[in-house]
Amino acid sequence: MAKVLNSSSVSARRSKAISLIKAGVVHSQSDLVKLLKKAGFAVTQATASRDLEEVGAVRSRNEFGELIYQIGATSDGAISKSMPLPADLILSVEASGNLAVVRTPPGGAQFLASSLDNSGIKNIIGTIAGDDTVLVIAKKSNGGADLAKELLSYGRSASKRMGRK
Repeated sequence: MAKVLNSSSVSARRSKAISLIKAGVVHSQSDLVKLLKKAGFAVTQATASRDLEEVGAVRSRNEFGELIYQIGATSDGAISKSMPLPADLILSVEASGNLAVVRTPPGGAQFLASSLDNSGIKNIIGTIAGDDTVLVIAKKSNGGADLAKELLSYGRSASKRMGRK
């Protein structure tokens, strides 16, 4: 039996829904309910429906002609409206060697890691996200301190670019 997590973590649940949709495994709302339950989120069909709408998921045919939910790159900004901003997610940053450890609110690490992975920051090799912590790996063996500064700057500048805060 799947472990049921606190379903009040909307950010964590929607992050999981987005990853399931991007994986191409969500064919219907009931599929999403079952997959989220497997991941530890007990949700109703109504909640799944709201989440799909909030993240901008639309049902369309994949390359095999199957109807699946997809998140289009040109959706009306629903994803950005429902996702927290990097500035809201970066609570603290500590550096060591080529690593930066970023603390986030509970459920925020996957959002932030995804944002960083797609940020274009050249010094980042990759990220590893837990629930409230993101490990960010710098290219240079001693680049953690510079990366930490860049991450703090990124959080502030991303908020300004999105016209929020």
